[in-house]
Amino acid sequence: MIKMKILCTDLDNTLIYSYKHDIGIQKRNVEIYQGREISYITDKTYDLLKKVKKEYIIIPTSTRTEEQYKRIDLGIGKFRYALVCNGGVLLVNGCRDLEWYEESKKLIQTSTEEINRSLAYLEKDNRRKFELRFIEDLFVFTKCEYPLEVVNDLKTYLNNELVDIFSNGEKVYVVPAMLSKGNAVKRLRKYLGFDKIVAAGDSEFDVSMVQEADIGIVPFGFKEKYKIKSDISEMAKNKIFSEAVLEKCLSL
Repeated sequence: MIKMKILCTDLDNTLIYSYKHDIGIQKRNVEIYQGREISYITDKTYDLLKKVKKEYIIIPTSTRTEEQYKRIDLGIGKFRYALVCNGGVLLVNGCRDLEWYEESKKLIQTSTEEINRSLAYLEKDNRRKFELRFIEDLFVFTKCEYPLEVVNDLKTYLNNELVDIFSNGEKVYVVPAMLSKGNAVKRLRKYLGFDKIVAAGDSEFDVSMVQEADIGIVPFGFKEKYKIKSDISEMAKNKIFSEAVLEKCLSL
């Protein structure tokens, strides 16, 4: 009997790609929103996922909300576990684990004042061009013009030991420091009783996760971009990252 391993993987730009990305013509739609196909995986990724699923418990680990996550269908069956809202919400067989969620809310209480300050700041910021959302009472999300400028201003205004401030394109996030993907992996070890965890991700949200995992898998240039010195595996520059991640997992 094969002993199952754990793979915590980010979704967007790690396993799946939006219609804006060129991943070739050999691809499959995995997400429909408002009647439009918006996300895809390559055919090779699909084939590799089926193989990886035989050896790993794959746990999607995403900043997406529960609703956004449930729009995705990779075509390989449902996942028993998923971490959404940057690890603040654990889904088990598609249902929310209420104890995990309540623990998440307790963990971020030390950041409450800073979160409230960020909401007040962004409410008045004329660079904001989208509604201000407090996602699941866990973290702040909006969209802004000049997002990097907004992020830098927030970093000056807020206590950076209590909150992390990110941008992804025009999207701006203010996230309690304890609501990191890395902390979610720590909690997951205790929850599932697994010691060895592989993690893959491509963005600043994933830095703590790939560092906390026993084996972290990242794109080419990731370590330099985020000034990481720890021993994580960078994939080749000329490969589609999703395919490289899954091939790496099968080689472990």
